[in-house]
Amino acid sequence: MPTVKLSVNVDHVATLRQARRAPYPDPVEAARLAEDAGASGITAHLRADRRHIQDHDVERLRASVRGKLNLEMSVAAEMLAVAAAVRPDQVTLVPERPEEITTEGGLDLVHQAAQVEAAAERLAHAGIAVSAFVDPDEGQIELLARLAGGGGARSPGSPMAISGLELNTDAYTRATLAGNPAIVERELAKIRAAAALAVARGFHLYAGHGLTTANVGPIAALAGMEELNIGHALIARAVLAGITAAVLEMLYAMGE
Repeated sequence: MPTVKLSVNVDHVATLRQARRAPYPDPVEAARLAEDAGASGITAHLRADRRHIQDHDVERLRASVRGKLNLEMSVAAEMLAVAAAVRPDQVTLVPERPEEITTEGGLDLVHQAAQVEAAAERLAHAGIAVSAFVDPDEGQIELLARLAGGGGARSPGSPMAISGLELNTDAYTRATLAGNPAIVERELAKIRAAAALAVARGFHLYAGHGLTTANVGPIAALAGMEELNIGHALIARAVLAGITAAVLEMLYAMGE
């Protein structure tokens, strides 16, 4: 069993349900089965267009998830109001564009600093832990550290408004699918450097995006890694093998 925790993203259980506007499959039931199989928590992304997860899913997940409930969302006021009402254990702030198929990159803290800072302060004031989804870019992490108070700006002993950082593994996972070892190693080197900097700046370290049983090992092995957020590959496997088998396979791959 790996020491790194697995948070199962149940968005695409809801995607399948919404394809027919049916009451099934139920992402809340999938969350229960995932936790029973060993997942330490559940992740869900409430989008503005409600393309998969719905408001009532978030409410039911809050009532039923036994581990950490991580709610992904943009910095929009509507989303912050939902978080304040539902009070998940953690909110991960992510960029969002209506036309994207999935999240296409990390937060742009050069241009979004004020919005991210305001959202984080509001969530932290409500007692919700805050994480930010960022690319493995050391400049972005330094900017986030300044926003969070991690660069020495906060007074000794005071909490960081943004306590966690989720590294976007998309470029690395795309490289593994393309099968080019040199590019894989280049992207992995970026992630290693970003992870080391994030830990040095005092962030809880998470990662996710495109991870599969074939490429998760090096990410799970990173020093300081606490949790991986994995959805699409795991739910796709669950369609064929069942969610219990899919979770067990992922946990095994994480621990190899």
